[in-house]
Amino acid sequence: MELNRPLATVTPTLDGDVLGVLAGFDGTFTTGQLHRVLGERSEEGIRKVLQRLVRQGVVHADRVGNAFAYRLNRDHLAAEHIIGLSDLRGKLLERIESALAAWQVRPQYGAVFGSAARGSMVAESDIDLLLVRPDSVDEDRWVLQVDGLAADVSRWTGNDARILEFTVAEVAARGRDEPVLADVLRDGLTVAGRHAWLAGQIRKRKS
Repeated sequence: MELNRPLATVTPTLDGDVLGVLAGFDGTFTTGQLHRVLGERSEEGIRKVLQRLVRQGVVHADRVGNAFAYRLNRDHLAAEHIIGLSDLRGKLLERIESALAAWQVRPQYGAVFGSAARGSMVAESDIDLLLVRPDSVDEDRWVLQVDGLAADVSRWTGNDARILEFTVAEVAARGRDEPVLADVLRDGLTVAGRHAWLAGQIRKRKS
């Protein structure tokens, strides 16, 4: 799946992309505004999709001068399902957070990073996850937990899960020299611990 195009999971068409934008913002969009958000999609194609969705009643069209502004009809029977699908990334993060919180050996820090965090996934993308583990752990228990999470993430999304691990000592010793940690600091979505902890470890090393 593509977390940046969540409705493509069920409808890999421009309709899904338009609905994803409208569901993610409680306001109105003109055709031109939607075109700027969706980029490579044609404005005429977006206009036709909007007209079709208005006929279905799932989108409202409000006249503003000589143009129309469009918004999701949140009272429509389908709206709650569209909104739910539009937030698949949020739901994935919640599931990962809950899974990590239930571990017997918890990570010091965890974050989703890479294309899933940047919003640039394609269907074949991996789900990249950083885990910083305590320096002293039950190795067998830790490996079982990590393998179980990788299997869960793949089952939840259909994408392979790629889990990258560091120990607390490794982050402290060479964190500033690891490009992936810089990526996590910039774009990562924290699912365990505090982002400030990771930033502090790297700043401490720099000083």
